[in-house]
Amino acid sequence: MYTVKDAARITGLTEHAVRFYTDKGLVPSVQRNENNIRLFDEQSINWLHGIKCLKQSGMPIEDIKMYVDYCLEGDATIQQRCTLMMEHKEAALVKLEEAKLHVAHLEQKIALYQAILENRSPDTTNPGNWEAIQHMHCDVFYSPSESRKA
Repeated sequence: MYTVKDAARITGLTEHAVRFYTDKGLVPSVQRNENNIRLFDEQSINWLHGIKCLKQSGMPIEDIKMYVDYCLEGDATIQQRCTLMMEHKEAALVKLEEAKLHVAHLEQKIALYQAILENRSPDTTNPGNWEAIQHMHCDVFYSPSESRKA
């Protein structure tokens, strides 16, 4: 049997994470001794490895709990587990596309800063200077009376 400290060392999780996951009911095989101290067997360690893998994929705790519950129900839930993974994959793909947009935006900003540093463009990045350059960005800035109407 392993302690929380042992389980953390074996799995590469923090002790806090091990306690958190057990408190959330994600490690069904965890036991407690007469002093209410958590004790982990090999199966508990396997659950922790599985949870770590799902968490690293970005799966929310609620979905990991659902996955654990499905696993406890046995082979009859293989389709539900597969569906859960497919849904998680779709959510991850949406986040990936959002991340690509963020990177593209950052690339544009970096190009702008490089142009500023090379004196090819005025500094339009500082909000403190925007009042003086509104004429350059009429598509972004609005007159005070128009912004109050919105």
